[in-house]
Amino acid sequence: MTDQYFFCGIGGSGMLPLAAILRAGGARVGGSDRSLDAGRLASKFDYLKSLGISLSPQDGSGLADGATLVTSAAVEESIPDVVRARELGLDHVTRPQLLARLLNAAQTSVAVGGTSGKSTVTGMIGWILHGMHRQPTVMNGAVMKNFVAPSAPFASALVGDPELFVSEVDESDGSIALYKPTVAVVGNISLDHKSMDELRSLFGAFLARASKAVVNLDDPETRAIAEAIRDPIGFGFDSPAATLRGRNLSLLPDGVQFTVEHDGDRHEVSLAVPGRHNAMNALAALGAVHALGLPLGEAASALSRFSGLKRRLETVGTAGGVTVIDDFAHNPDKIAATLATLTAQPGRLLIMFQPHGYGPIAKMGDELAQTFAKGMREGDRLYMPDAVYQGGTVDRSRGTEWLADAIRAAGGHAEHVAERAAIGERLLSEALPGDRIAILGARDDTLSDFAAELVRKLG
Repeated sequence: MTDQYFFCGIGGSGMLPLAAILRAGGARVGGSDRSLDAGRLASKFDYLKSLGISLSPQDGSGLADGATLVTSAAVEESIPDVVRARELGLDHVTRPQLLARLLNAAQTSVAVGGTSGKSTVTGMIGWILHGMHRQPTVMNGAVMKNFVAPSAPFASALVGDPELFVSEVDESDGSIALYKPTVAVVGNISLDHKSMDELRSLFGAFLARASKAVVNLDDPETRAIAEAIRDPIGFGFDSPAATLRGRNLSLLPDGVQFTVEHDGDRHEVSLAVPGRHNAMNALAALGAVHALGLPLGEAASALSRFSGLKRRLETVGTAGGVTVIDDFAHNPDKIAATLATLTAQPGRLLIMFQPHGYGPIAKMGDELAQTFAKGMREGDRLYMPDAVYQGGTVDRSRGTEWLADAIRAAGGHAEHVAERAAIGERLLSEALPGDRIAILGARDDTLSDFAAELVRKLG
């Protein structure tokens, strides 16, 4: 493998950790980013520089002979970095192609797939292995709070032994087909970026390529795919066929407790992250560690010290009796899990949901509408700004206004307010002591800044 890489879009949630892992392994790494050129997210780029990564404007000037250009799978051919790489005749790989090289080259690897919960399960596995002194290298799409330090504020990567590699893997662009892991984990399968037929085919092949498959038998789609796999390790709370059975689930305001049973042995699990979906995530992580041959009791004990991920039901702060929560939920499955967890506790919800593009509204708008209408209670409120638009030729006929109409038609409360700042003012004027404000949305780092600003203004 080359020892010189240039990341176009290096600040992206999947690009930054990969760049950090390569840099720690001794490679020369540089990169560019639109946000850097626009003067946004300075702390993120300061962190990259602190790792010894050189940053350039996104105008092609950072590329040199001998480098390999790394881009996201969906990058436009007209971006100056791509044009310049072509002129210089440089190798060009996508982020998933490069990640697959590292994962497939490792002696032992765990790849975590599924529609929802991938980042959390990956973080849990990484933390368990770290707690058992196994020194994993972990590649995650979200910041793992356990590994955050003053010198590592953006800890979405953990650098350890390259021969023990743990990563979340994505099906949205079809790149899950590139990975050949020792252990493949699938937590759930539901409509997100592709049709259900495509998803069944991609996930089925992913499990078949692995030495061991760890599957959620409570999820009907995953269970159906697992029937074609030899000796899968199944987990679940409801399925009698599960190898790892969850029992006695207790949902608490700030966590969950349950018992995991395997071969007559029982181990207590106490998590500091809330929601039934996090109990399922914990079972998935325990299944992966069990597949690696490690003791379940030690793994369950390590989970009690797992502190979660940034932007996953993260409490940003409380001021004036109002709590502000920041969450990555953006597809029907994730939104349903978030709403179920939040509505299980008292207090009115004031929600801002920012759709992460026009394509997702076109693909799953009807399901999104039903999820919000069903998941919110009487008195809860939902405000939605215009969808994120990064330019290009996407069909914009179905936008947030359409989605708000669809939610109201399904019996929910929703308002389209084009500007996010105006929604901020509405939330601040409406919030009363005891209310919770939830900021939902993906692929926009400024949502966390928006949430933090609300806490400041409430105070």
